[in-house]
Amino acid sequence: MSFFRQGRRYGSPEALAIHAENPPIDLHADSFLWSSFAGYDLGKRHRPPLPGSAFMGHVDLPRLRDAGVGAVLFGLTAQPFLRGACERASRQIDALDAHCLAYPERIVLARDAGVVAAPGEDGPLAAFLTVEGAHILEGDLSNLERLAKRGVRIMGFAHFSANRACRPSMGFGCDDSLGLSRFGRRLLERCEDLGVIVDLAHVNRRGFMDACAAATKPVIVSHTGVCGAYRHRRNIDDGQLRAVADAGGVVGIIFAPVFLGGRDISAVVRHLRRVIDVAGEEHVAIGSDYDGMIVPVAGLKQVSMLPNLTDELLRRRWPTGLIARILHGNALRVLREVLSGGNNA
Repeated sequence: MSFFRQGRRYGSPEALAIHAENPPIDLHADSFLWSSFAGYDLGKRHRPPLPGSAFMGHVDLPRLRDAGVGAVLFGLTAQPFLRGACERASRQIDALDAHCLAYPERIVLARDAGVVAAPGEDGPLAAFLTVEGAHILEGDLSNLERLAKRGVRIMGFAHFSANRACRPSMGFGCDDSLGLSRFGRRLLERCEDLGVIVDLAHVNRRGFMDACAAATKPVIVSHTGVCGAYRHRRNIDDGQLRAVADAGGVVGIIFAPVFLGGRDISAVVRHLRRVIDVAGEEHVAIGSDYDGMIVPVAGLKQVSMLPNLTDELLRRRWPTGLIARILHGNALRVLREVLSGGNNA
């Protein structure tokens, strides 16, 4: 497989044209963890510190622009066994705010879907905020409201530890027999009231299915693999795919080989194909997990290489309309449907 670069840009003219008309939306990256913790400046062009094997340094504003990316859902993370998780997440919002002030023409905090670049528009990156794990709320729904006022628009119910809302699919406190708790159900209702998208990545199967059954608005699974392409405890099965589709939601395919069962772009394509075959082409997207302590697949080692995926889909003769849905349209639909329907000002 051959990929080439045009200056600092990867991808064929055809792939870049598709990106220009359908600015990709990445459903998950953890870049602001590094900004708040290590002073990582997204305004500057970086190279991963360990080429070929780095688990950070995948994303910055110049390389996002190279790839034509229109929006990213950035995760807010916090260690679950220490006090002050909500405050630590708030410091990551501070880091985003600082970037928006420093680079106002290149990045904007996105509170609704209206700031996502329109086809052919050369606008700033729309940065959406995702809470990764209900432990960050510290058992208090008022913290959800506090974070929503600061711009959080996606609520991930689990990360790698149990919390008051649910159990994780893997990690500390996982328990397949337990579903969504009473607090978890109240959290889901409050998210829908506020117009905050529910993200079921990392949630165990029973809690996942409980949430899909209770949801009245589309949900997402921001970054995952699927068991029908590669069986892994972290991945979701066909029944879960159908539940997301029934809820009107979307599934973002991760770029981490450990969950894909392969180390190159073909593994990503295999998982995209499975979602389409089971859930339908309206319910598939990308959720790279860049900067999330993963080693991405070859050909997608950092974000400016994203057009390589588009070229691979073109090589396999996937219709451009389907590619546009995967990169942009499906995620944008959910952002519009949920964020326009709540009181999250």
